[in-house]
Amino acid sequence: MRTPSTSGLTFDAVGFAATDAGTPRLVGWWIPAAPDAKFARLTVLYLHGQNGNMGDTEDAFAQLHGAGVNVLVFDYRGYGQSQFARPSEAHWRQDAEWAIEYLTATRHVAPGAIVLDGMGLGANLALEEAAAHPELAGVIVERPLQDPMSAIFSDARARMVPAHLLVRDRYDLNAAAANVRVPVLWFAWDERSKAGVAPHEPGPYGKIEGRKMMVWLNSAKNIDMQIVDGLTRWLDELPTH
Repeated sequence: MRTPSTSGLTFDAVGFAATDAGTPRLVGWWIPAAPDAKFARLTVLYLHGQNGNMGDTEDAFAQLHGAGVNVLVFDYRGYGQSQFARPSEAHWRQDAEWAIEYLTATRHVAPGAIVLDGMGLGANLALEEAAAHPELAGVIVERPLQDPMSAIFSDARARMVPAHLLVRDRYDLNAAAANVRVPVLWFAWDERSKAGVAPHEPGPYGKIEGRKMMVWLNSAKNIDMQIVDGLTRWLDELPTH
């Protein structure tokens, strides 16, 4: 598995959400910002997507660290070295709650200094968690799934069990967007036609009533630079607590 050291980053391997026997349910990496980093007061909790594990998110957490924030990335139960559990929205939500609790109770990070960041199905999760936690600093949403349940039911792990019976929730992106009250940064692909027609704003984005910022990622340009530029501009505008 690739680790932050692959990118030359200093990190601590952490385990949290222990069982009664003291065994960590969740395994992750704490990547501290440089002491003089611009946004060292902020900590980003990174929620990876439905495929792979945290080792596959190296580019994402390296970008975040490069922007000057602390980063916690972890694997959900059933991924990487975390405790095994079959995938479900309920499990993902609980895992995210445990990660927030780890940051506030163990790392002593103030809720108002925590930013959620998710990719793919992790973006759907991030928006749901942000809607449930208005005390957080903000949420970054990168290309959430408009039909999230297809990702769950097509996952090989889901075929081991009657997934449609086990998964009762549906990662309702519209409901989460309508209820979120923290600042939102939304990354989406610019898939405009050759005729130059402007891309359509995602429906859920329009339901966000509070502060929000949309960044269209154009594959004809340097994606990494677009992400870092949008991220830095958005972080600059976050309220200071």
